[in-house]
Amino acid sequence: MKKGIFFDLDGTLWDAVENITNSWNEELKRLGYDVCLTPPQLQKEMGKLMEDIADSVFPMIDVSKRYDVLQKCMDYEMEYLANHGGILYDGVEETLKELSADYCLAVISNGQETYVKGFLEYYHFEKYFDDYEEAGRTGKPKDENIKLVAERNQVDTFYYVGDILADMVSAEAAGATFIHAAYGFGTVPEDRLKIQSIRELPELMKSL
Repeated sequence: MKKGIFFDLDGTLWDAVENITNSWNEELKRLGYDVCLTPPQLQKEMGKLMEDIADSVFPMIDVSKRYDVLQKCMDYEMEYLANHGGILYDGVEETLKELSADYCLAVISNGQETYVKGFLEYYHFEKYFDDYEEAGRTGKPKDENIKLVAERNQVDTFYYVGDILADMVSAEAAGATFIHAAYGFGTVPEDRLKIQSIRELPELMKSL
């Protein structure tokens, strides 16, 4: 039986909110908008689909321009993160190295196309992961992308590690066992499996 562990990215493997905020503010200034976003503003948007983020963050921008502005911010974000990265959570690489020996590992994000690829390339983590998927590439919600990755890799039993309630809902809709990254950005019901550090994940998997 092939087993897989699939990961959310933001709030689970890294925290890139500050650098994403910096990049968006730089691009908004270049575009002539007198808007200054804060990390807490964008942190609340992590895990949402791009259109929902645009509606939430840019209500002051006319809807006819809003999504184009978001796209320009995201395009510059990719360039910025390629040079600056984000804050990797403690123990991520050691944990991935250990788990990759026994599990099919993948990253599944609601981010734009190439967002996950940029993360993997910045830290040279391609060697630990068998696959990745993102809403920006498939146009599908996270639950469908989780199922897609499981089918593509012929995984029979799979777990999804994420930090917000939407991750839990998507994971369970896809038939995955959800593990809450409680060190991340959100909360979920107390009865779900949880880890307080990613370093705890290998021992939890052994117990399961």
